Amino acid sequence: MSASSSNADQSNFPTMIIPRGTEIRVNQHGQLSIKTPGNLVIQNSGKYSEIESTNGSIRIEENVTVEAVSIRAGQACFIQGMLTAWKVHAKKIALEDRAKAFIMVQESEQLELARTARLVGNFANENELLGLMSKFSPQLKTIPAGGEPSLPVQIAEQASPRAAITHSGSPADDEHLRLAQAALERELGRTDLQPSETEALREVLYALRERNVARVGIVYKQAFGEMRTSSEGVRQAQEHLEHYFER
Repeated sequence: MSASSSNADQSNFPTMIIPRGTEIRVNQHGQLSIKTPGNLVIQNSGKYSEIESTNGSIRIEENVTVEAVSIRAGQACFIQGMLTAWKVHAKKIALEDRAKAFIMVQESEQLELARTARLVGNFANENELLGLMSKFSPQLKTIPAGGEPSLPVQIAEQASPRAAITHSGSPADDEHLRLAQAALERELGRTDLQPSETEALREVLYALRERNVARVGIVYKQAFGEMRTSSEGVRQAQEHLEHYFER
């Protein structure tokens, strides 16, 4: 093959650009994680662990099927194809014509559905989902395994041990929660935090203010794992929560 024909063949393929600041990882299950500061357009079907656009929007294009544990967008998540996810967090979630989404937990300020779109799930938080599952536990035992879509069932099994932790609620335990809340309230006044760090700490703080213990247990480790700028206040908050949940 001549050099000219080889160059012509290469010109038929699109150029892939990975923006500065993008993180791409593969977890132990072989699932891909993508974290990018700007907009993200997904044109290939696939299974993902986490998909995140820190400051922009995420779009899943038509005829594309995506399975993800977590999707987080700083602005909006636009769905044209099909999405199966445990959690989607965005200011706006929009399902366009003929889009399908199976979302167990959606955290958004605005939800838009086209007339021909279909949304299944749509719980406001994990507690709401767990509460409904506990009410209908006899019915859940009769559900056959291997149904589609399978992702929410698999992820629920992974998430259940931490969500099922119970506590006595003693004064000493409550003090750990109070001190963790006070430390995080001070931390959110810092000016050197990245937007993703501020959002992660705020999520834990809101759950602490509501005394939503199950929610705190679900999110606090992931939130502290996202911190890139360590401080004494963050360390103290993490220690208090670890004392509470892991004693």
